[in-house]
Amino acid sequence: MSDPHIRDLLQTLLAGQLSLTEAQRQLEEHLVQPPTAHLSDTQLDLERARRCGFPEVIYAEGKTPATVVELFTRLREAGQAALATRVSDEQLHALHERFSDLVINRVARTARFSLQRPPQGRVMVVAAGTSDRPIAEEALETLHWMGTGCELIVDVGVAGPRRLLAELPRLEGADAIVVAAGMEGALPSVVGGWVDCPVIAVPTSVGYGAAFRGVAALLGMLNSCAANVCVVNINAGFKAGYMAGLIAHRRHADQT
Repeated sequence: MSDPHIRDLLQTLLAGQLSLTEAQRQLEEHLVQPPTAHLSDTQLDLERARRCGFPEVIYAEGKTPATVVELFTRLREAGQAALATRVSDEQLHALHERFSDLVINRVARTARFSLQRPPQGRVMVVAAGTSDRPIAEEALETLHWMGTGCELIVDVGVAGPRRLLAELPRLEGADAIVVAAGMEGALPSVVGGWVDCPVIAVPTSVGYGAAFRGVAALLGMLNSCAANVCVVNINAGFKAGYMAGLIAHRRHADQT
């Protein structure tokens, strides 16, 4: 188990930026929080960061703007980072009205509030084409929220192989690589053949009729002959980013 809030509190204490009395008060306040916050029309798991390393993420589809704002408010009161995915324009407007310091990405349809800490690890996010960028950016925003070092490469699909070759130096030394691709979904296999780290493939619903809204890319990725490629669901940029972030944080856990 890992609790980022407790780790940050202890690091602040060790750095001499917090008194022992204040650290004890904050720690006791943090530990006595109820495990579940019962809100107006939903429930929030406040122990997830302690159990799983990161707080509960808000899937915004189907929720009212008021509910999303309430969830963000409760997470921030608990001293936890907040991330919402698949956020509508109306929800984004409500969040921006309430919190002026949120990071909003309209391409990724995300909103986040991250705890301030040095980035840990290094993950590359690669989009085959510009049409795949919204899903790639959802992965990127997830990594930022987790406090993971990350970079984005766009438009290096297999139709122009030299574009990927030019970016290979940037892939070296990555803890994990997220690759988002639609159409036939070939790019993750190609990337996997060049690197020595896990490649997390994200099929996107980009393509003409026979792409079957991402099913063709999904099946192609599942049948990858590259041994280091694993696959998440169609358009699941958040899931790919989260898995890559976990890999990076576990790899560098002994350095913090």
